[in-house]
Amino acid sequence: MIIGAHVMVQSNNEEADKAFFRDILQFPNVDAGNGFLLFAAPATEIAIHEGSSETHELFLMCEDVDEFIADMRGQDVFCSPAQNRGWGIITHMTLPGGGRLSVYEPLHARPETPAKSKRGSSRRRTKSKGRKTAARKTAGRTARKKATQRRGRARKTR
Repeated sequence: MIIGAHVMVQSNNEEADKAFFRDILQFPNVDAGNGFLLFAAPATEIAIHEGSSETHELFLMCEDVDEFIADMRGQDVFCSPAQNRGWGIITHMTLPGGGRLSVYEPLHARPETPAKSKRGSSRRRTKSKGRKTAARKTAGRTARKKATQRRGRARKTR
């Protein structure tokens, strides 16, 4: 049973890129040993595209790309101008290690995140951990509703 995904970002300056993900993007992380940081990633989607290469790409998603660009510029991180590609509004930035990172506001339908397997997850949690409260469920529904409304407005105005 698949329990998650592990994404590897190749870097020419891993310390600078680790600091970028930790300090600028503020991804939670743990030290897996000897300074090898593992970053928690938000809900993830996998898209299969035609191609002749075994190269894979990493795109981060955000709720509002213009707000993301403004936030990055406030931290002296250059982002390219936002471009509406139909499926999303995208920007690109260069990581300190030289790699390129794409960030976009999705305009496409998004799949629901799969529920955790009761069998696989109960072994590692106590009964009180891992359950969503009514308030968290409502907050999630509200956030999804707002994102859907924002995507509708973006399609009309762009």
